[in-house]
Amino acid sequence: MPFQLTDRFDRKITYVRMSVTDRCDFRCVYCMGEKMTFLPRKQVLTLEELEWLGRAFIELGVTKIRLTGGEPLVRSNILQLFQNLGKLSGLNELVLTTNGSQLVKMAQPLKEAGLKRINISLDTLKPDKFQKITQADKLDSVLQGIEAAIKAGFQGIKLNAVILKNRNHNEVVDLVKFAIERHIDISFIEEMPLGTIGSHDRAEAFYSSDQIRSDLRQVFNLIASTETTAGPSKYYRIPQTNTRIGFISPHSHNFCDTCNRVRITTDGHLLLCLGKENSINLRDIIRQHPDDLEFLKQTIINSIAHKPKGHDFELNREPQIMRYMNVTGG
Repeated sequence: MPFQLTDRFDRKITYVRMSVTDRCDFRCVYCMGEKMTFLPRKQVLTLEELEWLGRAFIELGVTKIRLTGGEPLVRSNILQLFQNLGKLSGLNELVLTTNGSQLVKMAQPLKEAGLKRINISLDTLKPDKFQKITQADKLDSVLQGIEAAIKAGFQGIKLNAVILKNRNHNEVVDLVKFAIERHIDISFIEEMPLGTIGSHDRAEAFYSSDQIRSDLRQVFNLIASTETTAGPSKYYRIPQTNTRIGFISPHSHNFCDTCNRVRITTDGHLLLCLGKENSINLRDIIRQHPDDLEFLKQTIINSIAHKPKGHDFELNREPQIMRYMNVTGG
């Protein structure tokens, strides 16, 4: 019987999110500090090391790998990693989270490399708000990238929108209409309190999933669904459409009891929980024991025994997690 990675709370670990770079062509206010220092190249996992980690996790029963960043598509030769991971037996889903800025040129090559599904960040449809949230004047590039992804014909395309009170909370209906018109899905995400982000007040900007649902129900008939994509989204359907609406709610509706995932940070740390600092440096394990896949796998197995029951996110206190989302992986 194939091995299945399982933690001490009997949660099966089937999903790994791997951050391939901490660099990005955006500076989203909820993701990065105003003055960022990026990791030296030698501290970042090589593409070969990322593939090696992917191979180890697949042999331990992981069936889904998501590549994230920063912005993963700004990394040089990233298609090579997609191609190599896509060939590995036992991997059911190779997926991507991106800001969409590179998709006009990369959507079709990614599809050919074996990418199955793609999540595209889109917090607003208004250029001025886009500039304020992302600190980049690239809304047109993102919208064109979404169209390129639709044309490429991925099995699934989902928009991800981080909703902030008094920034973009009044756009949730328009964002759903945008998704419905294109027959794609959308998930609304409560902001994750990682890193100290200058003057950005997370408690003041918090807008809950319940508030978003209430706003949407003024316009749409939301039908709760039992569908899942092996991630944290709770989905709803709108009759007579092909669109699912998801809610990722780390604050208002904690989903820790069903957590099936771990993360690999840009510098190679196995992060057992998004809301905790405990981690294991797998980069050093790989570099100290090159080509020893069994040693790496046993290290991962031993580490999973320390996966905590849940996070400690609290909006009204200083962040306890000092790493930023661009290093952690979106």
